[in-house]
Amino acid sequence: MGIYILIIIAIYFGALLLISYFVSKKNSDNEAFFLGNRQSPWFIVAIAMVGTSISGVTFVSVPGMVGKFDMTYMQMVFGFVAGYFVIAYLLLPLYYRLSLTTIYGYLDQRFGLYSYKTGASFFILSKIIGAAARLYLVAMILQTLVFSQWGIPFWVTVTGIILLIWGYTFRSGIKTIIWTDTLQTSSLILGAILIIWQVAVKMDMNFPEMVQTIADNEHSRIFVFDDWGSRQNFFKQFLSGMFITIVMTGLDQDMMQKNLTCKNLKDAQKNMVTYGFSFAPINLLFLSLGILLLLFMSRYNISIPENSDQILPMLATEYLGFPVLVFFTIGIIAAAFSSADSALTALTTSVCVDILNIKREDAVKAKKTRKRVHIVVSFAFLLVILLINTIQQENVLDTIYKVASYTYGPLLGLFFFGLFTKINIRDRMVPFICMLAPVLSYVLEYALFKIYDYRVGYEILLFNGLLTAFGLLCISNKKNSKPL
Repeated sequence: MGIYILIIIAIYFGALLLISYFVSKKNSDNEAFFLGNRQSPWFIVAIAMVGTSISGVTFVSVPGMVGKFDMTYMQMVFGFVAGYFVIAYLLLPLYYRLSLTTIYGYLDQRFGLYSYKTGASFFILSKIIGAAARLYLVAMILQTLVFSQWGIPFWVTVTGIILLIWGYTFRSGIKTIIWTDTLQTSSLILGAILIIWQVAVKMDMNFPEMVQTIADNEHSRIFVFDDWGSRQNFFKQFLSGMFITIVMTGLDQDMMQKNLTCKNLKDAQKNMVTYGFSFAPINLLFLSLGILLLLFMSRYNISIPENSDQILPMLATEYLGFPVLVFFTIGIIAAAFSSADSALTALTTSVCVDILNIKREDAVKAKKTRKRVHIVVSFAFLLVILLINTIQQENVLDTIYKVASYTYGPLLGLFFFGLFTKINIRDRMVPFICMLAPVLSYVLEYALFKIYDYRVGYEILLFNGLLTAFGLLCISNKKNSKPL
């Protein structure tokens, strides 16, 4: 089995290298790496963004969460769709009007250097943790399926994966990724559809029977309106989903870098709306797969693993046959690479432009600096993944969103304070406010649980953003400045 998986990886990676070669053959300078020369077709960007969002974590964790949370994750997904409209018609016009290379340049123009560096630093921290967690899950699956059987250490497996990703991104960055992620998005969605088909065949279901069975299942519940204390309450989930999308897409250089490669604002908005609408049916597909997997285990008396992230990998490797194993392998590799390659490029861009300010360097020196940073960021990925391996979280997707609620909160506060007020602030104090807000948010979460037995979910992001905005208000100057 292991040799077949390696063959699949080799063929898949060969296709990515081929795309990279043709895309980067004419141009591999920093303008191509950072912005793709602003020539990307909007519909290709929309497809590529789906692949970036639906990582290996989504491919594995979303089907696995059905047994615990039913299909209530769709409440967050509906919030995601609303958030994409906010991004398309509030944030994108701003970014295009200012002709930004990284979106945190807005903070420099609105507040000053310290705010700019703080915003970029929070993004770098958030993205390294989130992207590493996504890649970790897929690395663990490949380690279990193949490499542990040959005595290869986990750190060697992770290093190999990161080297593969570095191999097709180091020349042209985002210009290459727009096209490679289009292939990867198509592969992961096709993989999910083919797995569903194979599971239905093994349970002797045709398509109408499968749809009816999923609809009638006890885990098909989507909406929760009656329990305000539950983390699955609709209003908590919807609002959390909307604001998580705003911060993890609209205030995230990784996601917005693809949008900034479009030819103009109108194309970027078409891309964002199309991408937003596609997110709901795709997640419904993965949740439906989760119900089918539970039904399959029930029919054949298969014990459910304690770790829900292990359900799909276990069934794909031990019970569903070789075709499903092939589809599963292609799906998780496509999902992992499309998420990690984009994050690696965005982090390199942010470090180069926001932290090192390489625009002041001549073109040759700037290109050398970018290549060195690309290597350093890749090494940072490796270290964070190895650190995550010692924590062993049950559901990685839940962990990513929880971490994002704390690390993206200051970004939410900074951007919305800048957009919706005319108040100027003491720029030097911003780093302290942005570090204090997450700490106070954690204290608030702990107090609400201990005093009122209220379980805070991802809505802690809103508290975090509000605390940041309040802190900015406290360090305001008497002078006003116009928002950009």
